Amino acid sequence: SILMMEFAMRPRTTATSAVSIATSDGPVSLQLDNLVDDFKTTPFERRFNPYDFNGGTIVSIAGADFAVCAGCTRISTGYEIISRNQSKLFPLTGQTVLSAAGCLSDIITLRRMLDARLTQYEHSHAVEMSGKAVSQLLSTTLYHRRFFPYYAFCMVTSLDEEGKGAVYGYDAVGSFKRDDYGCMGSGQNYVMPILDNLVGHKNRLDEKKPLSLGEVISIIKDVFVIVAERDIYTGDSVELKIITKDGIATEIFNLKKD
Repeated sequence: SILMMEFAMRPRTTATSAVSIATSDGPVSLQLDNLVDDFKTTPFERRFNPYDFNGGTIVSIAGADFAVCAGCTRISTGYEIISRNQSKLFPLTGQTVLSAAGCLSDIITLRRMLDARLTQYEHSHAVEMSGKAVSQLLSTTLYHRRFFPYYAFCMVTSLDEEGKGAVYGYDAVGSFKRDDYGCMGSGQNYVMPILDNLVGHKNRLDEKKPLSLGEVISIIKDVFVIVAERDIYTGDSVELKIITKDGIATEIFNLKKD
């Protein structure tokens, strides 16, 4: 056993080998000492990320008898633009629109799941689901996937039972609340301070007055122009969905293309 211990404590010796390579300056010797052993023993790290953040910004504002949601049409990954005309707004019923930013593949899958559930509801009850019920359906759908969440940051924009505008904001696992306005996506940090001041009337001493539909549309266009100057993932154009008692109207507003 003593001999075995002494043999184990001896430094390892490896065969030295070299390869001669002919160059214009003459032969060059390339040492291959421990090259194979190092390759075998060096740890390799491999990662797989099932999510991708495709950027973009969405905004929703509720009014007295209307609601407006908007989203830019740019889809990116890293520093590459994948699409310049991909909508982030998905009508679910005649007065309810889902807007979402995040991973586009997850958003499309989520929208398909909601469409299937809404179709089942309509076939069973012969009536469209209300905006409030849709907001709860989205919450339970997101929470059901809480252990492998949809990478989608959603808002539901609709009219309530009294015909007033309603905006519901969500996190990735279904927690939500109703508000008068909201914003999600890569430009959220630029938009929310403006909405807090102009729509939420926070930190202001003047009297708060209700905003008209024209004023809301003007505010949304202005904030997207501002965000497009500062966020590389927001640009190309803005799609607006205007929800009233008569249904949903669509408007396109062009932004910078660079």
